[in-house]
Amino acid sequence: MDDRTQTSTRLFGEAPPVFRADGRDLRIDVCRGIALWWIFLDHVPNNIGSWLTPRNYGLCDAAEIFMFLSGVTCALAYGRTREREGWSGMIGRSLRRGWDIYAAFLLLTLACAILVYLAGSDDLADGSNTRILLERPGATLAHAAILQYRPVNTDVLPVFVIFHVLFAPLLWLLLRAPNVTLGLSLLLYALVHVFGWRVSAWPNGVWFFNPLAWQFLIVLGAWCVIEGTKFRPWLMSRLTLVLAVLYLVLGLVLAQSWSIEPLVSQSLRDLLFPPDKSNLSPIRLLHFMALAIVALRFIPRNWERLSTPVLSCAKCCGENSLPIYCLGVLLVLASQLTLLELSEGLAMQIVVSVAGVLMMICVARLLNAINIPRERKSAGTQSIGKVPPVR
Repeated sequence: MDDRTQTSTRLFGEAPPVFRADGRDLRIDVCRGIALWWIFLDHVPNNIGSWLTPRNYGLCDAAEIFMFLSGVTCALAYGRTREREGWSGMIGRSLRRGWDIYAAFLLLTLACAILVYLAGSDDLADGSNTRILLERPGATLAHAAILQYRPVNTDVLPVFVIFHVLFAPLLWLLLRAPNVTLGLSLLLYALVHVFGWRVSAWPNGVWFFNPLAWQFLIVLGAWCVIEGTKFRPWLMSRLTLVLAVLYLVLGLVLAQSWSIEPLVSQSLRDLLFPPDKSNLSPIRLLHFMALAIVALRFIPRNWERLSTPVLSCAKCCGENSLPIYCLGVLLVLASQLTLLELSEGLAMQIVVSVAGVLMMICVARLLNAINIPRERKSAGTQSIGKVPPVR
């Protein structure tokens, strides 16, 4: 029997959802695009542009947004593929996407090394963790091939490689027992914090984004697509909104106390700061969830401002998240070199920040312009002699 005709039977609850194909939710790509801009601005050291990002106004930053939305987009894309092509088609697509990210990571590693070598800056080599790659290229590339070595700011890509490759069994579990799967993910997240489980890296240390902890945001994003609608009335309630806003205000006070002046006691700041990003500190996770609840409440799916010029540029970057993320890593190195060699003054910080974001937008628009003719040609080819799937 063709596996396209098979349906998933849940252990708990009703039949699995039908993944909607009624158009792309603009909020996903817009938020991903803005997160890419924020990541670039945050990664440039001592950059005034980082004050435009949530890092200085709360307990989380763009990384949580990017991870969560990756879980959402994976569930939507692979869920629709499973409905059209069955599990075999879905597995093939997830493995191909994992390979694409893996290849992009290796090429980005080489590009970072080449850029640092051409720059000839010892400070840049040390700051980007590429000195060892330049001094011991054979051993370093071998460890990069097994995801144990990563230049600075490329840490997220190996995490995505793992989760795309393993998304098929995750989706299978979510379709059959979504709440149990989310509970197991939360249990693993808790055990990481109780026992300090980590994944080792080379030449010394551990993965900056611990996949054993950050997996919870990926699973949470996918769970929201599959099961989240049942909890939407609770999420949209006034009580939930009030609690979320209060937590965001608390996060703002704590963040400003850490970066500007002591608004809270030193003992409390020592207890909470800096929040552990590597293992996704619980206070970071709660802050992101509060932010997501407020955004869900005040930004509807059909919000007309999503089509404004600025947000359209963000959407364009979000649609090309992998190449734009890789470009952002290289732009960070170029910005660091510019600030080191020319000036670290306020004017130069503004110039590199604006120029970097504009370059990301231009490249994203170029990629869209290249992809549109390909998509039209592919659609025309598929329409000739197309055989309807077995239902």
